[in-house]
Amino acid sequence: MSILFVVNSKIQAQTIVPQTLDGLEKLCAGNNFNEFYATFSYIDFPAGTTFVIELSNSQGSYATPIATTKLLATDLSSTSQTIKFAVPTTIVGADTYSFRVKSSLASAPASTSFKNTLGNTSFPIYFKDYEGSFFINNKNDVALLCAGGSLTLSINNDTPDIVNSSPVNYAKIKYKWYKDDVAIAGQSSKELIVNAPGKYYAEIDYGLCSDVNFSSNRVTVSTSGSGGSAVSITSSLGNPFCASVDGTILTATQGNHYVWKKDGAAFGGDTRTVTAKDAGIYTVAVDFGGCSSTGTIDLKNNGFNASIDVADEFELTEGSTQNVTVTTDAASPTFEWYLNDNLIAGATTDTYVVAAIGTYKVKISQVSGCVSSKEFIFKTTGPPKPTSVIPNIISLTRSPYWNIPDEYKNENTKVMIISSNGDMVLDVSNYQGDWPQTSIDFKNVNPVYYYVIKGDTGEKKGSITVIR
Repeated sequence: MSILFVVNSKIQAQTIVPQTLDGLEKLCAGNNFNEFYATFSYIDFPAGTTFVIELSNSQGSYATPIATTKLLATDLSSTSQTIKFAVPTTIVGADTYSFRVKSSLASAPASTSFKNTLGNTSFPIYFKDYEGSFFINNKNDVALLCAGGSLTLSINNDTPDIVNSSPVNYAKIKYKWYKDDVAIAGQSSKELIVNAPGKYYAEIDYGLCSDVNFSSNRVTVSTSGSGGSAVSITSSLGNPFCASVDGTILTATQGNHYVWKKDGAAFGGDTRTVTAKDAGIYTVAVDFGGCSSTGTIDLKNNGFNASIDVADEFELTEGSTQNVTVTTDAASPTFEWYLNDNLIAGATTDTYVVAAIGTYKVKISQVSGCVSSKEFIFKTTGPPKPTSVIPNIISLTRSPYWNIPDEYKNENTKVMIISSNGDMVLDVSNYQGDWPQTSIDFKNVNPVYYYVIKGDTGEKKGSITVIR
């Protein structure tokens, strides 16, 4: 796109004369386009002269001009030059900017401002940070308003960390709000307070550079009555529903904000829909903009009930058995019984006779209608074993050896015996109850030894006194 300027018929020494814009009434720049050309006539400038395009402030004053790209004129034998420049990305757009060309010579004043094709020296200049559509009212195209109340329509900014995802992330952008396709005077912020029904939307306000394609969704605001509408809640899978991993979708009457609860406790978020996986009393308070109303659904599932007639853990005495029965109202149920996570072959009824200790599980499945299952886990234990006693006296007249409980007689258990003098007299694994293997010198006292037993059950320590 080029900008051309008409040369005055009378040119004085060291004079700069901008030409009239060729086909341009405004400079509308953006991230997709920001390239302009300014052509001007001049006379009697020495070599080394530079020229620069200067923008005024938004009111057309050059008191503090904004400089753009400079041009070093290397061929001053011609009568015109063209400067390629861009609109500064930091400017605050306005419809009353001006721009001019100025030389580096102190003796040659700047030219007068350029004119557009309408002959005006004041015209729109904007840099459009955001060019695209956007959303208001959380992307909902309808909103409800209570009689005498109000609601706020806001421009969405769902991902503020992604700058170009919403115009809200650009602080200098202003907006134009419309009601029934008529601009609302004095409204330029990212929010609009609405107190009357109608069809509302917003546009980004780039003045005379505005584009109707860069606007929001249309939101139809209607009144809901002085006390708010009656709120209903529907279940996507019906009520009762078939419980599943995905659950059922609960949907409330359309409003502006929502507060959900399940059995009196906070549940879900400020959304029209929530996912429910369990039965319960669900309520939602819907804000219609100045008034609210609450809806309730007693959500039930059409699964089945089941119970088992034994405790989670019980003792099974040696040689005894225990009948375990499951009671259920499931339709055409199937049963699977497990012992220590292994499926028990042939156990497919609601009763099983437990004859061994271990951890049991029974799985009940409803295979018709609402397909679902339940599980019960219980554990059986045997009678407590007598406490193992490690003898601390050896009577040679009764038994010539130190005999220990069989649980310590295995290759995983190490037995050490140490004399009172600190000598290791025995250090073996898989002890078989055959110590001492040599005669013991009693002298005048009964000798004392010390033992250490290390195995799977831990470590045992104690003393052994040998008597005749």
